[in-house]
Amino acid sequence: MTPEGTLVASRVVESLATPLETCFADRLTGYLRVEPGMPVADADPVLVTLDDGVPTAAVVREGDLTGADAVAALPDTGPFRVERTRTSVEALAALHDRPACHVDPGALAERADAPALAARLRERAPDDSEADSVAAFLDDSDQIAALKAEARAEATAQADEWGLSDQLDSG
Repeated sequence: MTPEGTLVASRVVESLATPLETCFADRLTGYLRVEPGMPVADADPVLVTLDDGVPTAAVVREGDLTGADAVAALPDTGPFRVERTRTSVEALAALHDRPACHVDPGALAERADAPALAARLRERAPDDSEADSVAAFLDDSDQIAALKAEARAEATAQADEWGLSDQLDSG
């Protein structure tokens, strides 16, 4: 599940704010592989994808934990072993296309006690208002039912016009 890419850096840090700030400044498209340090060294690494330096998705162990749950799996304090890897948006598509993997762009920075960075990350994040409005529409069962009824009425009218009424399935 880890996308192919080019390792940019591998460091041990006390705070995740440092690599997040670097990724933001470099506008990194790729991912961070974050491994908790001692005393919980046996914990699974968290993979956090970045688009233009902004965290977009997170996953632990091939998808056992995703999104906010994956971020929550990290301890509150370091040290952390962090690998920064550069890759393409296409290589990250498998995670970005799964809504369960999505994370709040500033959540990791807030956990690192870097509220100013969290605000800058959210500001740079793409506007999801179009995706939000589509999701809201799809969640509105009354609106979907009305749309289906309208389409059915139009199909019936057109079938009548073409003399195909007896061909329609009434179910």
